[in-house]
Amino acid sequence: MTDTELNNAIAQRFRGFLPVVVDVETAGFNAETDALLEIAAVILAMDDEGRLYPTPCHTRQVEPFPNAHLDPKSLEFNGIDPFHPFRNAMPEREALDEIFSPIRKAVKESGCNRAILVGHNAFFDLGFLNAAVARASIKRNPFHPFSTFDTVSLSGLAFGQTVLAKAAIAAGLGWDNKQAHTATYDTEKTAELFCSIVNQWHQMVPGQPWLEETT
Repeated sequence: MTDTELNNAIAQRFRGFLPVVVDVETAGFNAETDALLEIAAVILAMDDEGRLYPTPCHTRQVEPFPNAHLDPKSLEFNGIDPFHPFRNAMPEREALDEIFSPIRKAVKESGCNRAILVGHNAFFDLGFLNAAVARASIKRNPFHPFSTFDTVSLSGLAFGQTVLAKAAIAAGLGWDNKQAHTATYDTEKTAELFCSIVNQWHQMVPGQPWLEETT
């Protein structure tokens, strides 16, 4: 199968949406008032047998927006010092532009219409993403504004687990508590989990119409 056919296959598989796994670390739970501190994204791709696999993770540290609320309990939980000089954090607009650039490229190359956010409790990540996009006045958000794929529901169906760590272990993917609660690690494990579930379904169903339509 050619690269063009593979690109068309992933577009067919998800009705024109390109799955991109996202995780954010924040300074609270309110997307309108609390700071976005870190964002990571893993673009998913498809091999010539129709199986999904994750590509390398894109991660950016983010400066708190002006007058953002910083909840001490949230900072204690994720271990982030928002003003540490070695974070190499950048303003929201710059961070989002750098995260969105490879996503827009992948959407175009895949023949998809736009990206769809994959997350564990995806409403949380999408809420913070949309709020940051609005603050930064970004006009070309590559993500669908409200549709998502949520690995909480999928892993509950597939493995009877809804906690990311327990779902990853049930899927045979392992889990490292020392690396957990960073955007990069959580995004990579969520991507592995989503691919595992989708690929198991791929093995069970007869025929793969999203591959057949490209031949």
